[in-house]
Amino acid sequence: MSPLYPRLWRFCLMQTGRRDRADDLAQMTCLRALEKHAGYQPGTHLDRWLFRIAHRLWLNELRATAVRTGGGLVALEETEIPDQRVNTETNIFARQVFSKVGELPESQRVTVLLVYVEGFAYKEAAEILNIPIGTVMSRLAAARKKIAGELAETETGT
Repeated sequence: MSPLYPRLWRFCLMQTGRRDRADDLAQMTCLRALEKHAGYQPGTHLDRWLFRIAHRLWLNELRATAVRTGGGLVALEETEIPDQRVNTETNIFARQVFSKVGELPESQRVTVLLVYVEGFAYKEAAEILNIPIGTVMSRLAAARKKIAGELAETETGT
């Protein structure tokens, strides 16, 4: 599990929007995986199994929070972006895209993260999220359209 932890943590960060909550979610995921190790089938993809656990735990946390407090998600502006390199044009553009990804609805944001950041195939992302592959494709198309439109608006200044 150790080699997968950085990817798992990054996935948790994109879901939660905060480093402290990402730490908690990643740790809860590892604990749940240890508790439910009998549910893992050797020879299958451990990363998919862990991401599925993390996603379900996060959805449960969102539901519980909504019931308890009616609270919402943290704005991406409040999160720390781990890239500390010099701000080149590419870096600036990447930050703009990252910011726009953070503004996507939860379902689209998680799908974008799994496919474009973590490199899962559409089918693998569908398995992790427990949704049809067509839903993955439509979420990605909607996300691309929204991000492209917002970046175009930024470019033209409208």
